[in-house]
Amino acid sequence: MSVTAAMVKELREKTGAGMMDCKKALSETGGDMEKAIDWLRRKGLAVAAKRAGRTASEGQIASYIHAGGRLGVLVEVNCETDFTGRTEEFTALAHDLAMHIAASNPICISPEDMPPEVVEREREIYRTQALEQGKPEKIVDKIVEGKLKKFYTENCLLSQPFVKDPDKTVEDLLNEMRAKTGENIQIRRFVRFQLGEQS
Repeated sequence: MSVTAAMVKELREKTGAGMMDCKKALSETGGDMEKAIDWLRRKGLAVAAKRAGRTASEGQIASYIHAGGRLGVLVEVNCETDFTGRTEEFTALAHDLAMHIAASNPICISPEDMPPEVVEREREIYRTQALEQGKPEKIVDKIVEGKLKKFYTENCLLSQPFVKDPDKTVEDLLNEMRAKTGENIQIRRFVRFQLGEQS
């Protein structure tokens, strides 16, 4: 199938990718728009992965206050340049992340940041549950690992489904911004305050 200028224009509008990348994506996928979008996303993610090692020390600290001042979040989101850190898109991302943290109450940013004592406690609970349910010893470890994976998805910020679009994870959201900006975008840290709660 021949790739037309109109197809390239449509794909560019949908993805924000460069003209040549859009043309190549459509050529590689036989003009299938959805497959071309996936092709571009994979390319963007591969490029984003290369950027992950670069220093991100610019950005913003965003805040979100909810429920009549009873719940608040501060989050530091970093990028490589001051220019990107001041864009409307980056500001919106930082605000969305603060709102997401308020709603989803993650324990940490990634599974690697999860305190070892929390992981051990969860592992022990899942193991005991599986044994009490009479599961065979040989599959208990698999059950425990499966439940731990679910625990990470629910409690690690990057693994959580994004509150405004549950089909994406927070990591997907960052990868989209990395692909758009060409920069390493990172969530450095966050704090969530709830009135009356001990931190």
